[in-house]
Parts: sequence; structure tokens; C-alpha cells
Amino acid sequence: MLLEPGLKSLKKVYQGKVRDIFEVDSAHWLIVTSDRISAFDVILPDLIPKKGIALNTVSNFWFDRFASQVDNHLSGISLEEVIQDDRELEILARRSIIVRRLKALPFEAIVRGYIIGSGWKEYQKTGRISGVPLPDNLVLAQKLEVPVFTPSTKAMVGEHDINISFDEVVNLVGRETAENVRDISLRMYGSAAEYALQRGIIIADTKFEFGLDEDENITLIDEALTSDSSRFWPKDSYVPGKNPKSFDKQYVRDYLETLDWNKQNPGPRLPREIIENTSKKYLKACEQLTGIRI
Repeated sequence: MLLEPGLKSLKKVYQGKVRDIFEVDSAHWLIVTSDRISAFDVILPDLIPKKGIALNTVSNFWFDRFASQVDNHLSGISLEEVIQDDRELEILARRSIIVRRLKALPFEAIVRGYIIGSGWKEYQKTGRISGVPLPDNLVLAQKLEVPVFTPSTKAMVGEHDINISFDEVVNLVGRETAENVRDISLRMYGSAAEYALQRGIIIADTKFEFGLDEDENITLIDEALTSDSSRFWPKDSYVPGKNPKSFDKQYVRDYLETLDWNKQNPGPRLPREIIENTSKKYLKACEQLTGIRI
């Protein structure tokens, strides 16, 4: 399991909830996906075995699948071209990518195909999500007739994301960029959801992040359609109106909701059973989506 890579050959420039970023040169970064897990925007003290490898494998699968539809940040540079130390190469294997350094857009592009989580809570109060009106009398986990684009702010580590309206995104990046990101996000979600359903997984919602390259082209960055950035539900047990089983960290969130914890740092320790089951869920989702067993 990997808490953090501790590389000596490259300078660390950023540590997120799960990923560590190192400087390769003025145009490239090395991104390492650890086995850390966060919930309610708090990094928990326990690691999830092979989680980082699963996330990296799934992201790379989707980057490749959607390469003809949207540019992504992968550079095509191999680890061996950058890292000479065999010990470091062993640490980084299957959980690392070298990417182009891009200007990240200041919001998260969230697409919801089912109503759950913070979207369900907002709908119960207002009948809307991120300003988008929804039909009356929806039930928990119900499939929406048409997927909706519900962006949010990008919070700093330890802070909470906040749902924002599409008009607020327009104010941040301009109408053309906002509309292009929205359309790309909805198109990718629709295609991915159809593919996953054929493999027994419902993608209830997902979060994309985008950046701009030197020519201002919209580029998919960070991760794509993973168990951290999406809600994955097993198709065979899904029932509208009930809290679904999951292939993602909702399993951990559900456990944490049973505790007397204020959802602030420090996060609580996880029982061995929760850790092991969470790892199995990440690995199962990876295998069902990509065909790769880790």
C-alpha cells in the first residue's frame, strides 16, 4: 500500500486528497495515485489496498476510450524516460502517469443521471439541483429522464465543494467554454453509462475536470469515471427508492454516517472489514469496466 511515494529524484509540487504531483520539467508533471481515501472532504488515516492502481487503470481506460472525442492530459512519456531509480520505478508502477501541465478550469463538471447524495438533499429542499428544475415526486436513486449538468466549486483540501449554477460557470470562464465543457461532459457520461450498463454497472453520476492547453483547447485532466469520481451501482440489485449498493467509496461514507463524527479533521480509523471490502469494490469495478484484474 502507498501512503505517499517519497520520491527523491523529482520535486513535489502538490499533494491532494489522493494524488501527489511532481515536477518533471517546465511542461510536464508526474501524477502518482496513492492508496489514500477521503470522505466528506477529509483524508482518512487508513489506506485501501491497491486502490491507487485501480483508479489509475480505470482512468487510463477512459482516457483512451474518449481520445477521439476530447483531448486529455496524457503526454505519452513513459516512466522509464523520467525515472532511473529502480526502487522508485517499482513504487510508481501501474499507479503513475506523466501529463502535460495545463491551466485547470476553476470548477468541477458534474453530470448526474440519477438523483442521489447532495443532489437528492438539494432536490428535497428546492426541487432543483444547481439551479436546474427537476420533475416533482422523484424518489431516492431514481433515474432522471435526461442527465443534468450540475457544476460545483473546486474546494481546497479539507474544504467542501459547493454546487453552483451554469450561469456562475459562465461568469467564471465565459459562455463558449462553459457550453463546450457542459456538452462534452454530457456526451462522455452518456457514452460511458451505456457501456458500463452492458457490464453490469450503473454510473449514477460522475465528476470531470478540465483544463486548457496552450491553444486554449479544452482538455480532460485529473481522473475520469473512477470509483472516486463517480457513483457505481451494481445493476442487478438496483431498486429506485432505496439507497443502492455501490462499487465506490459510498460504502465508506455509509459506514462513517453511523459514527458520532463531525466530518472534520481528524478522520476516524476504519475497521479491517471496511478496508478489505472497500478494496474489493474498487478492484471489482476496475475488472468489470476494463477487463483488467489487479
